[in-house]
Amino acid sequence: MRVVAALSGGVDSAVAAARAVEAGHDVTGIHLALARNPQSHRTGARGCCTLEDARDARRVADVLGIPFYVWDLSERFAEDVVDDFVAEYAAGRTPNPCLRCNEKIKFSAVLDRALGLGFDAVATGHYAQIVDGPGGRELHRAADEAKDQSYVLAVLDAAQLAGAMFPLGGSTKHEVRAEAARRGLLVADKPDSHDICFIPDGDTGGWLRDRLGEAPGDIVDAESGETLGHHDGAFAFTVGQRRGLHLGRPADDGGRRYVVGVDVPSSTVLVGPPVLLEVDRVEGVRPRWCGAAPDGPLEGTVQLRAHGEPIEAVVARETAADGEVLVASLRTRTRGVAPGQAVVVYDGTRVVGSATISRTSRL
Repeated sequence: MRVVAALSGGVDSAVAAARAVEAGHDVTGIHLALARNPQSHRTGARGCCTLEDARDARRVADVLGIPFYVWDLSERFAEDVVDDFVAEYAAGRTPNPCLRCNEKIKFSAVLDRALGLGFDAVATGHYAQIVDGPGGRELHRAADEAKDQSYVLAVLDAAQLAGAMFPLGGSTKHEVRAEAARRGLLVADKPDSHDICFIPDGDTGGWLRDRLGEAPGDIVDAESGETLGHHDGAFAFTVGQRRGLHLGRPADDGGRRYVVGVDVPSSTVLVGPPVLLEVDRVEGVRPRWCGAAPDGPLEGTVQLRAHGEPIEAVVARETAADGEVLVASLRTRTRGVAPGQAVVVYDGTRVVGSATISRTSRL
């Protein structure tokens, strides 16, 4: 097959490309220029898409002996990922930009361009597995549970899975780094990138404040209604957050307080004890199915954050005034489920689909 290998400049994409070459595919390496004004160097493990990353990607292509190109998708990335991120926080939700990037950039813009140029697939360094099942290609969890990225890939539909390759799905991170060293790839020991790639200093609140401005408001006790403190913008808080509240005094019982609600229109942040975070019903809008949608209630598991534990649940599809809604009834209550994140549905290791969390409650 003719394969586009997306080279980020890191070790995972480098080994994925090397394995695609070794498998006999006709591979072309591409690096995505996603930042409008890329920095020259990364700061440790923070950020990505720097000029340093582009140079590392080119060096990998040289070692592998494959053609290399840079695709400038910075405008598309700004519109579909960065602007969406700002709009979601402005509405009081907590988005996951990696999901949006996979949906809109890597497996929409990149895959569409690759197919238009006559390629058959796009290979990336994601840790997930694609399995040929009775109903077509299926997305499954990676063998390395600690590195599994199926959660952020759960936005892919059947057509996108048909054009995706994840060569690392059956390997551990340790094996990947050791293989990179054996192959003479200089990125073998390069730190993984963390946090949000377009906020390299990790200060999400400050970054949002620069774009949304200050919107002072109150921090209010959700049970008593008492004003406990003040803030510069409700958009800087997320459900389940404990740090950064600066309340000045503890709760009457000495317990910790958490953010239990964010009301951006009134610029109010509600805080309370952890019990107020407990929910066992999660609703999600704009569901996307990795294949055929379930034709009835599904007994499976759901994952509610990128590194969260699977939770047993019964998942059903319901019809609402504004479209289909995914409803997950959790077998056990869980805490800190933030609207704007994804609820991802699994049947064993198979990803069934995902939706954007819109509402939570207790049954």
